[in-house]
Amino acid sequence: MFSEIGAKIKKLRAEKNMTLKELNQMTNLSIGFLSQLERGLTTVAIDTLETISRALGVDINYFFTVSKEKPGIVQKSYEREVDFMDRDNFVQYYLSNNLSDKNMLPRLIEIYPKKDDEQVLSYSHEGEEFIYILEGILTYYYNGERYELYPGDSVHISSTSSHNWENNTSKIVRLIMVSIPNRFKKNQEPGKKQD
Repeated sequence: MFSEIGAKIKKLRAEKNMTLKELNQMTNLSIGFLSQLERGLTTVAIDTLETISRALGVDINYFFTVSKEKPGIVQKSYEREVDFMDRDNFVQYYLSNNLSDKNMLPRLIEIYPKKDDEQVLSYSHEGEEFIYILEGILTYYYNGERYELYPGDSVHISSTSSHNWENNTSKIVRLIMVSIPNRFKKNQEPGKKQD
């Protein structure tokens, strides 16, 4: 789905007669990252996508559909739906029935093996992230350092530091990620960090 998100970003930018440099200035995201994102060559964090959506004047839901709110506090595994998917390397499931009144955004993420020609660029954004590896080996980049994370390993960072990940193996990596702020929370001031 990231290739579809990238295509939507490029279309919106063209409709607004906006250059990559102008989008770069509005978002503080590098021109290289934005170009790769538009071409579907890199992934994008929810918080970064929110920054781009604000710059382009659309709601983040323009890029993908959030699961409909469901009653109850328990989400059964057989009820879980794919929330978005990049055909090439990424599948995400939200692990909550109700995101509009929560501070945290819990997700189950499956990362497929990286393509040989794919370049992974680190980025930063508002918030905090916690990742727990369930299956596979994840290569994680943080502030210029490289880490290999195995099942049972975890990482907890401030998202304002440069970071990203990739799967350099031939197997799927599955992980749990919990982040704040939750961009789907209603009545949240734009740009305000959750406590």
